[in-house]
Amino acid sequence: MADSWVNSAERIGSDLHLELTGPGGRRAALIRALREAVRSGRLAPGTRLPPYRSLAADLGVARNTVADAYAELVAEGWLTARQGSGTRVAARAEPLRPAARVPKKAPPRARGPRHDLMQGTPDVSAFPRTAWLASYRRALQQAPNEVFGPGDPAGRPELREALTEYLARARGVRTAPDRIVICSGFAHALRLLFAGGVLRGPLAVEAYGLGFHREVLAAAGVRTVPLPLDEHGARVDRLGRERAVLLTPAHQFPTGGPLHPARRAAVIDWAGARDGLILEDDYDGEFRYDRKPVGAVQGLDPERVIHIGSVSKSLSPAVRLGWMVLPERYVGAVLAAKGEREAWASVLDQLSLADFIVSGSYDRHVRRMRQRYRGRRDQLVAALAVHAPHIEATGVAAGLHAVLRLPPGTEASAVKAAAWQGIALDGLAAFRHPETDMPADDGLVVGYATPSEHAYGPALEALCGALPPP
Repeated sequence: MADSWVNSAERIGSDLHLELTGPGGRRAALIRALREAVRSGRLAPGTRLPPYRSLAADLGVARNTVADAYAELVAEGWLTARQGSGTRVAARAEPLRPAARVPKKAPPRARGPRHDLMQGTPDVSAFPRTAWLASYRRALQQAPNEVFGPGDPAGRPELREALTEYLARARGVRTAPDRIVICSGFAHALRLLFAGGVLRGPLAVEAYGLGFHREVLAAAGVRTVPLPLDEHGARVDRLGRERAVLLTPAHQFPTGGPLHPARRAAVIDWAGARDGLILEDDYDGEFRYDRKPVGAVQGLDPERVIHIGSVSKSLSPAVRLGWMVLPERYVGAVLAAKGEREAWASVLDQLSLADFIVSGSYDRHVRRMRQRYRGRRDQLVAALAVHAPHIEATGVAAGLHAVLRLPPGTEASAVKAAAWQGIALDGLAAFRHPETDMPADDGLVVGYATPSEHAYGPALEALCGALPPP
């Protein structure tokens, strides 16, 4: 079989790109190109060059042309040639240095906080690497060939089937695989629904919520109308002519607490009477400690609720996978907004998550982390009882964060004191809707899931030192 560059490249494991331009014949052009590649540093000292037969086939020149060029560059000292070692760039052939320049001073790197108590992130050091790798391997070994082609925008059927069973069992969601569309997370779901033209505003939202979500909605041209909150959750009796409402009914973000059962029923009635829609952000529904599980609102009326979830809190935000459980009438429009091919969620990650759920690894991980986070919550409450008994922690029956209620007028100084202690956290005001007429409360939003185990104790000690006195 005649030598070819492809076969040779597979054998020696290297390619060499050269452009033969300029005056003179092919030999002169090749010598010039090789000199420039060495001079510029693109071919470093010690780099092995392809055999002359392979390079000749790749460049479409005679073998003797490459052999002569190699020989001349060896004679000049650019290359070395040894029996059994091939032709390599000479060790003393170093790239020319560019004209001297005054080095620019790198800007000083900002030092990160010593203690990370930001909300919204699980303990990333607890990611179940071994179990995830086992699921990934099984998924890869069992994957049909079609997996490696363009992805279905609905998501892999294996994952949608696994989610159908899991969400029904763990969250009380009523659905079928063809009503689930895979996305890369909650923000991606919002962009598909609103920027994709599936839904239009105005949209009612809770008076306290994640500002980033409001920014996503504003970028899609959606006006948000804030609903006041009280001890029973969002005041859904204040809903008016909005087309839809976005709620966190299992655990209001960030103030904590579930939506009262009477209000869950009331918002379903509102949606039915006005042909409205409820967007349910089920961001950390698996994590509850001192109360019974609160099922999804979607279970009350699957045709009036879009249930949205992800693994960013339960597993890791690095696994960019989420899902929308849709009323039947919206499935086609959401798939049209996604496009003909999956462009966001890795198909291999989808298959891995499906195996992770079906094998029971997901349940085991959630139960393990539920115990760990409950312990973190208990440590926080105990530390406050000893060092700051005048500070109340609310929203601690579930979730991955707590709100520390502060005396009026002390939030800004407490956030500043925390920064001086090297603590990263948010004040409650950071989550307040700018147009709400709800009275403002002072507080700190403390994410107790974020630090690793060894870092959590020192973080609590620093936090207690930053709290305002009685």
